[in-house]
Amino acid sequence: MERRRSFPDLLAGGVFVLIGGAFAVGSLSYEMGTPLRMGPGYFPLVVGGIVAALGLGIIVKGLIAGEDITFGTIPWRAIAVIVLAVVFFGFTVRRLGFVPTSAVTALLTTFASPRVRPLMAVAIAAGLTMASTLIFVVGLQLRIPLFGPWLPF
Repeated sequence: MERRRSFPDLLAGGVFVLIGGAFAVGSLSYEMGTPLRMGPGYFPLVVGGIVAALGLGIIVKGLIAGEDITFGTIPWRAIAVIVLAVVFFGFTVRRLGFVPTSAVTALLTTFASPRVRPLMAVAIAAGLTMASTLIFVVGLQLRIPLFGPWLPF
């Protein structure tokens, strides 16, 4: 009986182990505390350990019960548009403000899919902008200006 190995599972599991391990190692420079009085390093250590353990589970699954799956075509357009949207948000949120930056970022990310039509893209951007403003500015009370100094109003 031949065992199949799933390269995508092995790769994804390895990425999870690396990211979880990096968080766990990075948290060691902070005070841990106890489970009842957690320090600033406790939560990143636990989450990093859980992510690394899940990654190991994915690797084991890929080695034992792998499926014969190969990677399809890489969606370069989607990758480029999403990276551009994240970079745009990071560089402009303080100058344009949260609302216009969120709207443009959401609109940009809709262009990652060729199936989204312009009217649907505007509706998605409006909904995500309202939801993120309510969650982050109103609910979590983050001190982010709604409209920034680059705008005339």
